[in-house]
Parts: sequence; structure tokens; C-alpha cells
Amino acid sequence: MTDIVIYLNPLCGTSRNALAMIRNAGIEPHVIEYLKTPPSRALLLELIDRAGITPRALLREKGTPYAELGLRDETLTDEALVDAMMEHPILINRPLVVSPLGVKLCRPSEAVLDLLPAEQRRTFVKEDGEVVEATRR
Repeated sequence: MTDIVIYLNPLCGTSRNALAMIRNAGIEPHVIEYLKTPPSRALLLELIDRAGITPRALLREKGTPYAELGLRDETLTDEALVDAMMEHPILINRPLVVSPLGVKLCRPSEAVLDLLPAEQRRTFVKEDGEVVEATRR
């Protein structure tokens, strides 16, 4: 069995699609609803590092206090951005997927295919009707 972890918000369609694609590959991941169980600061920093992105690249703007907190300010340090994500986990973009093949912010949801060691079992149709071919990797 492949050990895959997905940090998601079940209210997010992109998260639901990524989760369904993992399952469509015959893998049952460990699901973490990060708004209920936020990562520790150390884990968040590790995930950012392993994904090869910056804290700013992980920030979510839509439906968050991003603007109210002044997070558009490009002079803010990575530490300040991580502080904001720790205080307001909704600022952490999703879904974030961890697999033996790497860590990735899976936006769009089919980016998860790069992290799966198994092919899709069948053609997958996202919630919006977009078809993701079974052989895509």
C-alpha cells in the first residue's frame, strides 16, 4: 500500500477532485482536514520546503482574511506569512498532497497525478464535468 497524505478542505471542489483521483488510482490516502487539524509550524515549514515553494506561493487569497491582514505587502517576510497561516489556517492553500514521489500543492487537481505511483483505473470526470484521461500521469 502506498502512503499518501492529503491536506484538504472537504468544502473545496479542487480538494474533493484530487481526493477522488487518488482513490481512482486504487489508493486510500490518509485524509487531514487541515482546518480541524492544522499542521504544526515545523510541519508546515517542512511541507513548504519539500514542495519547493515559498510561503507566499502557499497562501490562499479567495475566501480568507488575506486582504484584511495586508498580506499583499511584498515586503512581508516568509516568517510573517507563516505566522499568518498559523493564526488563520484558512490561508493555507489546498489540497496539499504528500506521497513517496514528492509534495505538491495540487492546483489544478489533476496535478495530483504526478504524485501517484499507480495509473487511474478508469477515466475520471471532475465535478465540473472536465474529463481527465485514465492514462494521464
